[in-house]
Amino acid sequence: MGSAALHIARTGLDAQDMRMRVISNNLANVNTTAYKRDRASFQTLAYQVVTAPGASSTAETQYATGINLGTGVRVQGTARIDTQGEFQTTGNALDIALDGNGYFQVQMPGDQMGYTRAGNFSRSAEGLLVTSEGYQVMPGVTIPETATSITIGTDGTVSATLAGETESTDLGQIQIASFPNSAGLRAVGDNYLVESAASGVASLGVPGEQGRGALRQGMLEGSNVNVVQELVDMIETQRAYEVNSKMISATDEMLQYVNQNI
Repeated sequence: MGSAALHIARTGLDAQDMRMRVISNNLANVNTTAYKRDRASFQTLAYQVVTAPGASSTAETQYATGINLGTGVRVQGTARIDTQGEFQTTGNALDIALDGNGYFQVQMPGDQMGYTRAGNFSRSAEGLLVTSEGYQVMPGVTIPETATSITIGTDGTVSATLAGETESTDLGQIQIASFPNSAGLRAVGDNYLVESAASGVASLGVPGEQGRGALRQGMLEGSNVNVVQELVDMIETQRAYEVNSKMISATDEMLQYVNQNI
């Protein structure tokens, strides 16, 4: 029985340590553009059925509740909280904030498609709209070197005034990707997500239509991490870790007592 209690307390330590890691990552990314905080979810481990509810207690009666003993806890998964971050005005014409659902689609190395909400874009030497890593925003938008007064509409339409012209010229349109289950996207770092079997296939569309968010030029979306909430969660996790540690110490003292006196 003592060894079982030690095992249960150990699972509690492992689970709280993993939760603390999630909280630490949230706090580390408090100033990361368009970062979405993670939340650790817990679930119980398998139960040991000593006496099943409804089993015969005598020839004429049955147990009303039975005896089920838990074997611990584990982290079921981490859920990404996709609440909107605050907008930060930058004044940069190629900075774009996404107001609502969806992701920008970019072409990563190896022809893999990545998805991000960080819209701090720039113009490459070839005139392509790219991320800070040089990944091309898809579908591609080419901005001529002579383009001035670049305008990006809420529907993703990119236009600019070219040298020697008085009227603006349409250069292309930025589209937004949506997923049947965006929570199933897999994070790969550098603010990028990729498709998984759980997320489903990306569907591109016009910003502001069919539930997709609209674009805000000259702005960036901030992180949705609430520092105060993360600190409260950190204290709660620390206390839970301490309680599980005390459980191990108490169980060890009980076993020591048994070994010395029985």
